[in-house]
Amino acid sequence: VQLQASGGGLVQAGGSLRLSCAASDGTFRRYARAWFREAPGKEREFVVAINWDGATTNYADSVKGRFTISRDNAKNTVYLQMNSLKPEDTAVYYCAASATLGYTINWYDYWGQGTLVTVSS
Repeated sequence: VQLQASGGGLVQAGGSLRLSCAASDGTFRRYARAWFREAPGKEREFVVAINWDGATTNYADSVKGRFTISRDNAKNTVYLQMNSLKPEDTAVYYCAASATLGYTINWYDYWGQGTLVTVSS
């Protein structure tokens, strides 16, 4: 089973992007899903997580009010809507899956390949 992240690109500050993370089959339909990001020269950090049915979400303080996670289990896909983007949001964004909801890198067993988001000032 694979996770495929997409939707990254170059955007000006204040703009929006929507990332997608598609699973190759329904294995992760009842898994928690999350997004992490890794900025140049920095460690990978937690961005947001969502439980299997979408009832529970948790956001890093740095993205609260600007980013929204959602999921469509029928499509095995999780989305990250990113609004009001800032240059400091520039990073490679990784999607991940875990049997239960967590907020740390080590909690997640399955990872996508990452998609680059670049926000210009």
